[in-house]
Amino acid sequence: MLTLLNLLSAVALLIWGTHIVRTGILRVYGSQLRRVLSNNMDKRPLAFLAGIAVTAVVQSSNATAMLVSSFVSQGLMALTPALAIMLGADVGTALMSRVLTFDLSWLSPLLIFIGVVFFLSRKQTRLGQMGRVSIGLGLIVLALQLIVTAAGPITGAQGVKVLFGSLTGDILLDALIGALFAMVSYSSLAAVLLTATLAGSEVISLPVAIGLVIGANIGSGVLAFISSSMQNAAGRQVALGSLLYKLIGLLLIIPVLTPLVAWMDSLTFSPQTLVIGFHLLYNTSRCLLLLPTVKWMARLCRSLLPEQAEENGIARSRHLDPTALATPSLALANAVRETLRIGDLIDTMLGSLVDALRGAQPALNQALRKQGDDVEALCSDVKLYLAQMPRDDLGDQDNRRWAEIIELSMDLKHSSDIIERMLRKIQRQKTSERRSFSDTGLEELATLHQQLLANLRLGLGVFVSSDPASARQLLREKRRFRAQERRLTHAHVSRLQRKVVQSIETSSLHLELIADMKRLNSLFCGSAYAVLETSETAALSDQESPA
Repeated sequence: MLTLLNLLSAVALLIWGTHIVRTGILRVYGSQLRRVLSNNMDKRPLAFLAGIAVTAVVQSSNATAMLVSSFVSQGLMALTPALAIMLGADVGTALMSRVLTFDLSWLSPLLIFIGVVFFLSRKQTRLGQMGRVSIGLGLIVLALQLIVTAAGPITGAQGVKVLFGSLTGDILLDALIGALFAMVSYSSLAAVLLTATLAGSEVISLPVAIGLVIGANIGSGVLAFISSSMQNAAGRQVALGSLLYKLIGLLLIIPVLTPLVAWMDSLTFSPQTLVIGFHLLYNTSRCLLLLPTVKWMARLCRSLLPEQAEENGIARSRHLDPTALATPSLALANAVRETLRIGDLIDTMLGSLVDALRGAQPALNQALRKQGDDVEALCSDVKLYLAQMPRDDLGDQDNRRWAEIIELSMDLKHSSDIIERMLRKIQRQKTSERRSFSDTGLEELATLHQQLLANLRLGLGVFVSSDPASARQLLREKRRFRAQERRLTHAHVSRLQRKVVQSIETSSLHLELIADMKRLNSLFCGSAYAVLETSETAALSDQESPA
């Protein structure tokens, strides 16, 4: 019982070490990995090599699957190159299984010692996070040693020999057992290394070991598909395609398995070397053979997992990937993209305002009501998403960005409420009172509206770029808008003095709309202060405070 517990704890340590390495790498180089995987991946060979490289860095094909699925679900990457990356990830994990079979017993204590020193002394710095990665690598090496050590007594037990002796080389049964190994250990790499150990101890024959290795690959595909269950259909399509490729590999290997095993058995290498070598040869051959088919596989996955319509007519977040919450840089980028989506909805709602003023459409139709509901739902999603982030791990810059996203999403929500209120006022004026603006008054409101729309777009640009020059330009536009608003208010009062009938009838609504636009302008320009307060605090003291 103690031996079994030692084996399970070693497997758990391997899983934990892989998790530490993956999260540490993503916290330090998450943005760079995001750019590598989401840009310039149109060519399949380049995407294939990127999958190998990223998997070698994060030490796990499952980690690569989560990254790629996340980018596809957010619309940062097409499905076709994503499937090519996943094929490269399978080769990458096979390469790592070969590397980790070398005698690295000296490396584990060195990596853990160095990692602890740097992580405790400089926890919030990049060097401290690299220390965390070093700890994870040390734990992985140590866990693999413990797995081999703990498996020794187990493989020597008579009951285990009888159990494995019942496996006769039936490829389907062996593949099923191998898949279960990978799922229980949460790592195809651990399952393959354990299989190599069993083969080296002559507990299982070479044909059985090869079947277990093939099954371990399938098990990793099942794990990736289960892990993508919280993502949208686009993200799940990546995991489905990877799993289907692994199943196709099983079908392709069955006709040549008997002569292949006979040839391998005639070689003079040890069983462990043969198992690891087959794993590398099988994954490399399979992935290179199937790489030209990624376009057809993408079509198949889209047909099997089509995009679903939004439930109850309410928009659902597209970019708020829960799996990215452990990586602040990625999670914040996701929240920024979703906030910009809210900004696009405000842009559309604001564009409808001038049409309602001119009578080109109903003031508050069903489409506009839905857009307001969508803004409210998405703002709530952004807040809840950011609330789940572990803020203790955020640096100063990420903390400021976190606050900026929250503030802008709230400002956009208030803007939506104001626009809806303005549209209701216009609707009430036209339906119940049946009055219309004078031609001059209407053009003044339209002019102010165009300036307001431009400030919204500039404000969103400042939010994305955090450019101080653009922020200063936005503050200048804010002051220009206020001057224009005062001028138009005075012009309206002048028309009242001249007793223009239409101006008198719509005076109250006219002035209320101008005041509402002034409030909207203040909300749209708020992003400028967030940018400038960090780099130009002294200069801000001379500027006007936000209204």
